[in-house]
Amino acid sequence: MTDPTSSDDDALRWDGDDDPTLRATTDDDVAVARSATRTNSQSAAAHVDEEPPAPAGNVALVAYGVIGGVYALWIVGWVLGTMRLRERIEGATGAVADFMFLGSMALAVAAPAVWFLVAIIGTRGKRPWQRFLWLGLGVLLLVPWPFVMVGVLGQ
Repeated sequence: MTDPTSSDDDALRWDGDDDPTLRATTDDDVAVARSATRTNSQSAAAHVDEEPPAPAGNVALVAYGVIGGVYALWIVGWVLGTMRLRERIEGATGAVADFMFLGSMALAVAAPAVWFLVAIIGTRGKRPWQRFLWLGLGVLLLVPWPFVMVGVLGQ
């Protein structure tokens, strides 16, 4: 073997392939590790009434992203719809939008983001279908009605 101080040069040579610390993992090693992990998890599960749910898979993560995108579109819809509605109210009545309208407008714009965060955080540790149920319910309840009814251009 070469001098230990020249470890940069070791990467460029085939020397040291017979080093016993560099042995490959076999299927038997993997099976032993899995059985040890299973035994440890079973003993830990004996102390807990319910096992925690499995982590979300790839499909669930993509679905969370798509639903999050829908919530982002709902926020944009609420902003555009309430701004157009405010202009329509001010044009029809000649009155300036009052503090209550502006406050409710801010709450309406924030509602989709708040619902999404509460649904994600509130269903942590629960089954995935429960999280999707709450997220889907929010998508249905938080439709930006001013945008749907008046639109961006209005009539």
